[in-house]
Amino acid sequence: MDEVEEGYSWCAPELSHDLSCRNALAGVWPLLPSRVRAIRQPELDGLDVRYRLATIPWPGSPDEDARWWTWRVPRRLEIEAAERRDPDWPLGWEMMPFPRPTSVEVVT
Repeated sequence: MDEVEEGYSWCAPELSHDLSCRNALAGVWPLLPSRVRAIRQPELDGLDVRYRLATIPWPGSPDEDARWWTWRVPRRLEIEAAERRDPDWPLGWEMMPFPRPTSVEVVT
């Protein structure tokens, strides 16, 4: 979570891979005993809030989709200066199906 908040330095496919743990948690969450879910829900909610604040939704995507976290982009992408592509996405993000939103900052 800290890396997304401070500036994500990996590519879009790597972010998708990093989110696989959140996908797995979503799959098993309903199977957990209600007592465990009740104890852990505040922690999960807090992490989700942090992730929402550190990211923006894909343009045109519903923010409350079942797996909403997969349809978000870090607000801050950290890259090496030589990799920067102006004005679009940096290397590793150019496969995004929309232009880089102005709210996504690319920093070196």
